[in-house]
Amino acid sequence: MSDTTTATAEGSEPALTRLEQEGEIAADYLEGLLDIADLDGDIDMDVEADRALVSIMADGSPRDLQKLVGREGEVLEALQELTRLAVLRETGERSRLMLDIAGHREAKRVKLTELAAETVAQVKETGEAVKLRPMTPFERKVVHDAVAEAGLNSESEGEEPQRRVVVLP
Repeated sequence: MSDTTTATAEGSEPALTRLEQEGEIAADYLEGLLDIADLDGDIDMDVEADRALVSIMADGSPRDLQKLVGREGEVLEALQELTRLAVLRETGERSRLMLDIAGHREAKRVKLTELAAETVAQVKETGEAVKLRPMTPFERKVVHDAVAEAGLNSESEGEEPQRRVVVLP
């Protein structure tokens, strides 16, 4: 038996892994939030790269969930932190859970990966470092990963909320 699963009382099926448990707690919390806000949405859970991923997708029009995304994803970021706190309250452990609503983060990931590719090409062509605009921690991680995959190095500089990625030659 692996360290992440334990047997249930009956001993027949493995219990949820820690990340699956985080996802279940988050889904319950978010389901309650959707009920309070009188919004319809389907909640999907996954585990990727040692992180629980929880997505809320619209049952009907995606515009219904845009209130939960907010301008530039600000409401989404706040809801992610509240959801992480709900998990902390239940488990006693800090969570790195990632929340997506109406595909907002996935669309942003695609755009940031394209930005990283363009920046990598520019750095390779000029041989000079390029500083990008200030970004959220999620955005910086996506860019760092894409830059590393392209074979270059990057670093973050500055203080929040002006922290930015610098792509190095």
